[in-house]
Order: sequence, then C-alpha cells, then structure tokens
Amino acid sequence: MADTTTSQQRSNRNVIVSGILFALIALIGVLIVLYAWNLPPFHSAVQSTENATVRGQVTIISPQLSGYIVEVDVQDYQAVRQGQLLMRIDDRIYQQRLEQARAQLAAQRAALANFTQTQKTARATIAQNQAAVANATAQAQRAAADLRRVEELAADGSLSARERDAARANGAQTVAATEQARAALEIARQNLRSVDVNRASLEAAVANAEAAVKLAEIDMSNTRIVAPRDGQLGQVTVRLGAFVNAGTQLTALVPRTMWVVANMKETQMADVRLGQSVTFTVDALNHARLRGHVEEIAPATGSEFSVITPDNATGNFVKIAQRIPVRISIDPNQELARRLRPGMSVVTSIDTSGKGTAR
Repeated sequence: MADTTTSQQRSNRNVIVSGILFALIALIGVLIVLYAWNLPPFHSAVQSTENATVRGQVTIISPQLSGYIVEVDVQDYQAVRQGQLLMRIDDRIYQQRLEQARAQLAAQRAALANFTQTQKTARATIAQNQAAVANATAQAQRAAADLRRVEELAADGSLSARERDAARANGAQTVAATEQARAALEIARQNLRSVDVNRASLEAAVANAEAAVKLAEIDMSNTRIVAPRDGQLGQVTVRLGAFVNAGTQLTALVPRTMWVVANMKETQMADVRLGQSVTFTVDALNHARLRGHVEEIAPATGSEFSVITPDNATGNFVKIAQRIPVRISIDPNQELARRLRPGMSVVTSIDTSGKGTAR
C-alpha cells in the first residue's frame, strides 16, 4: 500500500514538472517571437531591412555621330582612366566637312577684307565728286559774271544778240553742270552708306562661318569616344567594322563611387536621422559586415516616383506600408568596400539611438 502511494506521488511530481517545462518552453517561444518582431516588451533602436542594394553611377557610353567603328581599344570589364580612347569612328567624312567649313571661312574673311578696300574707294569717289562740285560752282560763278557784262554791253549795242544768247546758254550750262556734280556727290555718299551697311552682313557671314568650323571641329573630336572619368567598363557590345548610330549603347562605365539605398518601411522612419551610423552585410561577400552613415532621405515614398502613381480614392482600400528610400554612404578605409559592385543585395541596420540631423 505504501509503495502504491509513493509511486502515485512520483507520477504527480513528474506531471507537474512536465507542465512547468512545457510552460517554460512555451513562454520562451513567445518571448522569442516577440523579440523577433520587436513587440512589447522588447524594442530595439536598430531598424533593419533586406530591401537594400548597392548603387553606383553607371554611365552608358554612346556616340554622338553615326559611322563605322574603325578602332576598338578596350575589352570587357577593363579599368580605364579619364580621357582614355575607347573606340574611334571613321572620320574621313567629318574631316572633309571640316576642311569645307575652313574654306568657307577663308572666303568670308576675304570678302570682309575686301570691304575695307571698297570703303576706301567709296570715300575717294566722294572726295572726287566734292572737287567736281567745287569746280562746277566756280565755273557757274564765272559764267554768271560774264553774262552780266555781256548783258550790259548788249544793252548799249556793243555786242550782238547772238553773243548775248551764247553767254546766256553758257551760264545755263554751267548751272546744270553744278547740279549734275551735286547729284553725283549725293550718289557717292549713298554708295558709302550702302558699303557701311553691307559690313554688318559680311561680319555676320564671317561669324556664321566660324561657328560652322567649330561645329565641324566638335564633330571631328566626337569621332574619338573617350572615357568621361575613371572607372571600370561593362561589356563592350560593339565590334570593329560595325556601323553605329548616334545614341547606340556601346558599353557602360562604372566609377568607384558607390552607396547603398535601403528601402525602409514608413513605420521604421520615426527615429531615422541624417548622420546616424549604419551597418550592412553583403550577401555576395559571405555576409561580411561593413559600416556607413545615413546620407540622405528621399523626399517621397517609392510609389510616388513610379510611372503609374497609385490612386487610392476609388474602390476598396487596403493599407500597405510604403517604402521610403534612404541613401547610405559607405565609410572609407574598408578593405572589403573595394569588392562592392552596383546591384549587390545587402541587409542594412540603422542605429536610430544615435543623434542625427532631422530632415
């Protein structure tokens, strides 16, 4: 009887212990879930997201001209320096256009230089006509004096009527010659004005020819496709002898300037400030951890920058947490940062306990 009671007591104790263990395990499980979801009583100042990637200034290299590729001096993924020749377009047509523009400029400059000689000739013609007016005026004055004397002599019968008529005709002739000389002088002055007005046209023609030469020189220089800055090339998609049009994508250039963009939920942004420290792990580097700082916060959610902006004013509405892009600068002097590439997936963690600048 005593053995039966002892066995029953042990069984009850085992049930109690098992119940306590189960309760502890359940409590630990609940606490783990609460901690994982940052629910009360657990709360972390670190805001994390997997919706983050490495970004870079990827530049598409394209020509401004059309033509055949006659030289390709680079290979896929090659590191290049600013100004280094990448490809070259056949420049024979553009060279001839440049020579043509230079010849046109020389012709316009010659025409402008000829203007100076034309102007001098017009001024000399004015001086000549001024002298002719002076001579005609003097002749008219002499003829008028002769006519007065002839009139006096003819009145008392000393001269015949024929001589008087001849003197009158000569006087009228000198007056007409004076008017003719003055008209010629006015014509010469108008010619000078025409020459002066033509100067503006000639100068404009020279300026137009100079602009044509500069444009031809720009086209000539654009036949050489060079690297706009230091960086590493992507895949070179053009080959020797291929015909390309303006704007054709030839390759891409990726400089070493990189950053991280983390698309945070709007519910995580309450305490995010500029300058706060950030850690991020890189999937491609075996989850290696790097450091950075919050550099910028987007002025709007990502949906506002989409091609089709959502309109929630019609129909049923389901609230969805929006994403706000946060730009994160990568701290210098990190060896692994050299292995980052645009497009890599990262997991970012922003320490919102640090002080920062609000925006």
